Amino acid sequence: MSRRGPRHFAKLAFALSDADEPVDTDLSHFREHIAAATAGDELLAVWSHRLAEWDMLPEPAWTDTPPRTDERREAVYDKLGFDSTLRKVIDAAVPVHKGPGPVTISRRFKPWYTRDLATNRSFYWKSYKDLLSRKGWSDAAVSDLDEAAHAVVERLADPTRKDAYGARGLVVGYVQSGKTANFTGVIAKAIDAGYRLVIVLGGTLNLLRGQTQRRLDMELIGRENILGAADPDDPDALIGIDYQDDEDWPAEFVSFGGRPSSLGAFDIERLTSRDKDYMSLERGISALEFEKPDRSRPLYDPANLHSARARIMVVKKNMSVLEKLVTDLKKFGPILGEIPALIIDDESDQASVNTTDPKKWEAGKVTRTAINGQISALLKLLPRAQYVGYTATPFANVFIDPGDEEDIFPRDFLISLPRPAGYMGVQDFHDLDGVDGEEPGRAEATHVRGIHDSTGDRLLEALDSFVLTGALKLYRADHGVPESRFRHHTMLVHESVRMAEHAELADRTRSLWNKAAYTGPAGHARLEALFSADFRPYLDQTLPSPEAYADVKKYVSRAHQLISRGGTPVIVVNGASERDYDQPDLDFDRTPNVWKILVGGTKLSRGFTVEGLTITYYRRTTQQADTLMQMGRWFGFRPGYRDLIRLYIGREETLGRGRNAKTVDLYEAFEAICRDEELFREELRRYAPLVDGRPQVTPAQIPPLVAQHLPWVKPSARNKMFNAELVELRSPGAWVEPTAYPDMPDQLAHNTECWEPVLASLSHAPVELSVGSASGYRARVGTVPHEMLMTVLCDLRWSTPSQFSPHLEFLLRAGQQPAAIDNWFVITPLQSASRRQEARILGHGPFTPARRTRRRGSLFGAISEPKHRSAALRIAGAVTTAGSAVVEAGVRPRRGALVLYPVVESDLSLSADEAVDPRDLVMAFAFVAPTSSVGPDRPLVRFRAVDSGRQDAVVIDRADVRP
Repeated sequence: MSRRGPRHFAKLAFALSDADEPVDTDLSHFREHIAAATAGDELLAVWSHRLAEWDMLPEPAWTDTPPRTDERREAVYDKLGFDSTLRKVIDAAVPVHKGPGPVTISRRFKPWYTRDLATNRSFYWKSYKDLLSRKGWSDAAVSDLDEAAHAVVERLADPTRKDAYGARGLVVGYVQSGKTANFTGVIAKAIDAGYRLVIVLGGTLNLLRGQTQRRLDMELIGRENILGAADPDDPDALIGIDYQDDEDWPAEFVSFGGRPSSLGAFDIERLTSRDKDYMSLERGISALEFEKPDRSRPLYDPANLHSARARIMVVKKNMSVLEKLVTDLKKFGPILGEIPALIIDDESDQASVNTTDPKKWEAGKVTRTAINGQISALLKLLPRAQYVGYTATPFANVFIDPGDEEDIFPRDFLISLPRPAGYMGVQDFHDLDGVDGEEPGRAEATHVRGIHDSTGDRLLEALDSFVLTGALKLYRADHGVPESRFRHHTMLVHESVRMAEHAELADRTRSLWNKAAYTGPAGHARLEALFSADFRPYLDQTLPSPEAYADVKKYVSRAHQLISRGGTPVIVVNGASERDYDQPDLDFDRTPNVWKILVGGTKLSRGFTVEGLTITYYRRTTQQADTLMQMGRWFGFRPGYRDLIRLYIGREETLGRGRNAKTVDLYEAFEAICRDEELFREELRRYAPLVDGRPQVTPAQIPPLVAQHLPWVKPSARNKMFNAELVELRSPGAWVEPTAYPDMPDQLAHNTECWEPVLASLSHAPVELSVGSASGYRARVGTVPHEMLMTVLCDLRWSTPSQFSPHLEFLLRAGQQPAAIDNWFVITPLQSASRRQEARILGHGPFTPARRTRRRGSLFGAISEPKHRSAALRIAGAVTTAGSAVVEAGVRPRRGALVLYPVVESDLSLSADEAVDPRDLVMAFAFVAPTSSVGPDRPLVRFRAVDSGRQDAVVIDRADVRP
């Protein structure tokens, strides 16, 4: 049913019925059943699954409607022959999932992995999909994963193709957002399709590698493949078999009901185990000798490929381990050229990227770092190997030199995964729509506790929060929330990268703990005050929550006991060798309950999942943006306790030493980097749609879309990492807000004077602007010709001209097109805050300058206020919701909207005639170009080659089709 798309329900009933006149063709019984169905109903579950598949299918042959829309669902109903009443019943029971799907930037590729092929060869994928459903994944979530994994596999080379090709790709997720689930799905689909050697590069520590191995064994490889020929009922046969000491074995490990080869599929052979990284091929060369029914044909021939066993290994990104693997593979000779292989690189921006300085290379020879060199050697040895990197911080990968054919630049595709449902990410800790100078928004007020010089170190308060949240979890477990959600309860303390300082911090933490008297009057008094002031106002009322501290007090003793179990509440997680991490209390898989305070540094960041993390105490500075992001262990899934999450973070930390020392705000730093990453993802979303069947952007053109980072974070050397220059960004109907204004007084005065003709065009009397039911605001408005505005914009000075120049190029070119832009509706909002001051600008006004601060060197943070945007979007034709009379009167075809913000950076100083000095004024603005400014057949982005004469340059404007 799903392969061919939906089919007419009544006609299908006739076809499947033994009776001449089946009774249910009027669908009344079906409608009644769905209307009365409750959670767990089998028929509802089947239809929920099918509808999710049909709703999300990217390009089905049976409709041209866009996925994840009401239009797609209506097309499904039309095919099924459902009437309006039944449609309403099903919409109520199974709403259309309209969440965003994966965003794909890709070279053109030869389609081979069709939906029919994916359905016909789906043994391991179907098993994995069913497992996720049993674990509680919604049908929409499973279909999301199906779509994203399919998008990866279809861009790999056909494993049966005669000429070898190795695709290179990158999948970008969010920190701790379920990337492992995605690449497990990719592996399942890939081996089903014919890939027979899978190498997973699983972190730089055995701890991380073992986590990945266990996850794949449990959810993909399964009991029967782990046991091999061993009898599960014979204790002697189980000696040496993995997981016999694992409390989840065998119940939680997927089972196929028999050896896959006996069920018409193929077996998987593990070349590594939970506790053993790759050492050597234990059975020698025979471990990679594939069975070939027809020895006259190569392995990749379908006659041989689909009956052969798949081999999977999970190896650490370690020089000696990878060197052994490469050495062993070299012994196989030409047969390696026949093996369709897949290399999955988890945390691909760590260790995998070549960081040597090209200026120091010998002429004509690339010098590689150790891990990068071994990965490059693997790819050479396996000409049919596909490389797919996974990361949450992609900038290092997209800055790899695209001209280095032996490196891991994602030349074929880059896929950005959507933010999963239930995920706590940047939006939950940062109020990204907030305005500088305002009170903290809801996200910050709920979850963030700043550490300032004036607050002291707040470490005791953080410990109190850890105990209190543990007691609240026990309360909830006692009131109906599944106890499994609270199996682990952890606190992370991260101040430094230095091991000696970790020991000192651990001692300080233990000392505070021992003096805290949590079960005595003083301890309870502190916890009661903390509960009343800091937790009760933010508790999720959809979950069991105590009204008063007295209701949770009895659980404090048990929480204290669980945290103190084993003699200490603190585990130090650092070290120079693997044995430093071999601590039973740190094994979230084998330990029934980990309720501990973890003190550490780098090893508590990238790739390491801190289960049950509830309280984070973070004060470590770094000059690397990706390192800073990977420290964000507080991002992730927190079912049943997301309202309890607290982040204690340094707001006035010292970075550097001596004369170079400066004070930085780590919370602000995270927000700035997160804004840049969100902007990067948004740019990918904008340029992903094909134009005339061709991609607007290929992976080689991605680097110029990366936004700037903090000035105190070391920049990447972009000019030696790519050979493309961004020339034009077209943004019809999109809110564009430049932030790179100059800070020199003479340049500020120059810019202010540039705006004088626009200021003169504004009405003297303020008007009220609003859209829909949203609250309105007062503003002075006017209309200016497009040519006048272009004269102003072309003459402005910028601290970083490249930030605005692609937008200016778009506006200039749009003005040269017929019927593109006639004029602009200018809005200058009047501030409503009680502390506002009125001022005249160049004899015009009065205006009410807004107070804003620069957040990243010369760059401002948010300048606009969210409530000001809807009127501009409506006037430019970007939204259809009607506005106030003034707004509707301003709506015209080919009219854009510009919101002008006079901004001051300190207290407003006025002359005797209430005028502001132009040298003290930043004339900031945002604009929305009319939707008419770009035709439907024009791409939204334009590049040019920096130096097309270089033989090794990436040529941007050629036909970018892979062989």
